[in-house]
Amino acid sequence: MELETVMQELEALGKDRMKKRYLNNGAHEPLFGVATGAMKPLSRIIMKNQALAEELYATGNYDAMYFAGVIADPQAMTEEDFERWIDGAYFYMISDYVVAVTLSETNIAQEIADKWIASGDELKMSAGWSCYCWLLGSRPDEEFSKEKLSKMIEQVVSAIHDSPDRTKSSMNNFIYTVAISYKPLHDKAIEAAKEIGPIEMNSKGKKKIVTPIFDKIQKDLERNLLGFKRKYVRC
Repeated sequence: MELETVMQELEALGKDRMKKRYLNNGAHEPLFGVATGAMKPLSRIIMKNQALAEELYATGNYDAMYFAGVIADPQAMTEEDFERWIDGAYFYMISDYVVAVTLSETNIAQEIADKWIASGDELKMSAGWSCYCWLLGSRPDEEFSKEKLSKMIEQVVSAIHDSPDRTKSSMNNFIYTVAISYKPLHDKAIEAAKEIGPIEMNSKGKKKIVTPIFDKIQKDLERNLLGFKRKYVRC
């Protein structure tokens, strides 16, 4: 399929209700409001197509950028490609659910995520921590350095309350993911969650207290989710 045809298909799938939801979450025009599930039939036709993914991402249309992540070929992407994608990610639903997800399916994921975490840029840091969440939630524990992840837990505990909002959220999710999906540091992540407690974020100009991640961890432990790993990262 060519770019113009795909854009027409996406536009036809758009819904006003979804468009309003995305706008409320930080998206801006242009966008159509396509539910992620509605993209699946189209993605099955196209499969992986990196050239088309690049064209879609470059449009700046939120739905096209999201769909770019669905049909991208992560193994064909270089570090420069991911840097270009993260530079174009203007809000967290792109940085964390398109760029970070796509990055998590590569062999250079940790290397790039580490650079983003150390960047000082809110959305890059958020994408870096999110990438580790996708990695830990899908790959065998043996692929990770226990020592490295232990230091990352300590970093979150010491820095989370002074971090930008989106980075805060991803750090919080990192602690949750380690506690549930990385058994070697389950106990340390539990203690970190207790120490962190609730985090404060801004929502539409108002301060919002986020429920302690420890509560979510406990609920999922009660559901016997310890050791949970996703079969697929991308939809």
